[in-house]
Amino acid sequence: MAVFHDEVEIEEFQHDEDSEMYFCPCLCGDDFSITSKDLENGEDVAMYLSCSFIITLIYDKDSFMCGETVPDPSTNKELVNC
Repeated sequence: MAVFHDEVEIEEFQHDEDSEMYFCPCLCGDDFSITSKDLENGEDVAMYLSCSFIITLIYDKDSFMCGETVPDPSTNKELVNC
């Protein structure tokens, strides 16, 4: 079970457009980081190897979506009794 150190809003992160990464300083002197792709996939946890802290990200997941839509599953399938 993970123990979260803090909840941090994405606005507190610095965005590096070249690497498509978001960074936020940690108390240990290193940075928490997360990729733009992780945010697009709905990831809300940031951690790193320098210390044991794990943070939960607070952000509007819809604003990071790529505009992809997932079709509803088809309901025109015949049901089979077992």
